[in-house]
Amino acid sequence: MPRLGHVFAPRDRVYFELFEKAGQNIFRAADLLDQLLENYPDSNGLAREILVCEHEGDRITHDIIDRLNHSFVTPIDREDILALASALDDVVDYTEEVADYLGLYKIEAPMDQAIKLAQVLKAASRQVSEAMPRLRGFRDVSEYTVEINRLENEGDRITREAVASLFDGGIDPMVVIRWKDVFERLEAAIDSTERVANILEGIVIKNS
Repeated sequence: MPRLGHVFAPRDRVYFELFEKAGQNIFRAADLLDQLLENYPDSNGLAREILVCEHEGDRITHDIIDRLNHSFVTPIDREDILALASALDDVVDYTEEVADYLGLYKIEAPMDQAIKLAQVLKAASRQVSEAMPRLRGFRDVSEYTVEINRLENEGDRITREAVASLFDGGIDPMVVIRWKDVFERLEAAIDSTERVANILEGIVIKNS
């Protein structure tokens, strides 16, 4: 008997294609943010490219929702499609907010922990992007979800250290507030990759 992922009608396979595009898009945004922080401030122009990724994420999400509104039958439960689309969109939204805040708050140089968090986000986003094609055949994704969970824990640890360091050494309160905002957005982006992983794993288990 053929696997479910290979017997869907072409119109149904579009959902899988869109999810794969969304996965690639969040990895591109995370990679750009990593480059932005690594080479800051000479890399300021990359913030515009990250904004393009955010717009692309919105377009993909809109396309998915529009198809849902015009489909009676879907290859995955409707609520799972919505949850996955929303979680993927959140990753790009938070990533773009980090880039935006760096300019908005006139950050002169990134803190080391921000660079480390961007690296964690890039690694987690890569795992999401690589896991997404496995949705077509509802193939096991535990290898990816375990690694994303590990990275999320690592992100939590770095964020705690980062926020604690802000209150050491009498840093200007306005600087503390600005960096706390940046760290919270980085953490939210990483948390969203874990949410994607959990939803993806749930879909695979439900349909395998």
